[in-house]
Amino acid sequence: MSFTPHHTPFELDPARLRELALDFASNPIYLDNEDWENEDNPYHRQLRPQIIKYLDFSKPLPASEILDYSALAANRLLATIYEADLMFLPKKGMSESAWAGFKNFYSSTNRARGEMIRPYLEKHVFGFLDDIEVTGEWTKESLAAYLGRIQDLPTTPSAGEKAIRESSDPKRAARNWLIQFAPDFLSEASPMIRNVMGYYGPVQSEWFKIVIDEYGYGVHGTKHSTLFENTLASVGLSADLHRYWQYYLTSSLMMSNYFHYLGKNHELFFRYLGALYYTETTLVDFCRRAADLLTDVFGDEADVKYFTEHVHIDVHHGRMALEKLIMPIVDQCGESVIPEIVRGFEEFQAIAQIADDDFAEQVRWMDAGPRNKVLHAPVWAKIESGEVEAPVAHIVEPRGELSNTHQHDGDELCHIVSGTMKFVSGYDSHQILEAGEGTVIWRNRLHGAIIDSEECVYEIHSVGDYRACLS
Repeated sequence: MSFTPHHTPFELDPARLRELALDFASNPIYLDNEDWENEDNPYHRQLRPQIIKYLDFSKPLPASEILDYSALAANRLLATIYEADLMFLPKKGMSESAWAGFKNFYSSTNRARGEMIRPYLEKHVFGFLDDIEVTGEWTKESLAAYLGRIQDLPTTPSAGEKAIRESSDPKRAARNWLIQFAPDFLSEASPMIRNVMGYYGPVQSEWFKIVIDEYGYGVHGTKHSTLFENTLASVGLSADLHRYWQYYLTSSLMMSNYFHYLGKNHELFFRYLGALYYTETTLVDFCRRAADLLTDVFGDEADVKYFTEHVHIDVHHGRMALEKLIMPIVDQCGESVIPEIVRGFEEFQAIAQIADDDFAEQVRWMDAGPRNKVLHAPVWAKIESGEVEAPVAHIVEPRGELSNTHQHDGDELCHIVSGTMKFVSGYDSHQILEAGEGTVIWRNRLHGAIIDSEECVYEIHSVGDYRACLS
């Protein structure tokens, strides 16, 4: 028995793939709108089809480009496609717009369009993981020794945790941190359920026990997603599904999408086991640190039961994943499945590291807002004098115009010619830019804008590396 990496047969040429992606994203519920946040409407999520027509999803992104704009666009599309398999209902009843969204989101046309492009998007986003190779001869004993090493890893704070503690606004940073967990935590264990269906013996029943734990044994108040809702509310955030869609980072969506990717494609079943063991085991110390961090930042007002509950339950889940799922599966299916289990462990470890570093950089980007506004002047002076040549886009927008969140593949300079812009760099993070002002925009940093004057004329200069412009 042997396994090969998950490859997509690229039967669609790039132009046709782009056309199909644009067709899917042009559903009215996926268009930009005047609401910066999606209030109690789980079907609306901004996919920015006006930009998709310029993107190429036909090839895997290398690791060096996994946070570029096409990755953000592809992950937004994937999250939307995967979630059409799940059931979402608004909390306050079916308004006219919610009912229209419900019918559009779950329509056979929408789902069919999504499935046509899903394999290509998956390869685009997760293809870089094919660089992870698992070689050598594996036995049940060597697998146990390999997985056991995780118990000896240092439990030092992550880059994201450090960034929150060192931030000029720790509360803002911590709220943005919690927002990044929402795509996964509010529909927690939904990807896992994809692998609990079917028929494969005692392991199936053992895995279902983990799912039951996640769902609070049928008691809604103890369901893990309910506990996370309480955490959000305690620090002033809403628990509406995808209320903060605009603020999800590329890597946060990738983390959530990865488990859907493994669950949706059953040929990757054994990788899910390895990834599950990694996340259940590392969550113990992470959740302990998270509870302490939120308490330090918000004081006693922070409801941290979601995290303290996981400190207890994930010790149990980690042991179950190893003793009741992984080892029995090896006994049942043979040692030839071990490389796939190891592969899943390594893949999710890599994605988790990318997400942690990405969030830490976003916090630094938010904190640097005032400084980036100041740095506009010297960079702009070099552009104006001709010392620095940079491609430029000239843009005119009316009051209320929204540039829904996006990012650039290189550093940019935003220069306001006339009018007023509210430049957004994260949840509760913005700068007001007037005529003659502007800001430096870092590569791969999520941002957006709202026009606060009757009209705003501005320019976006592609400077490549703004630091080089200052030297």
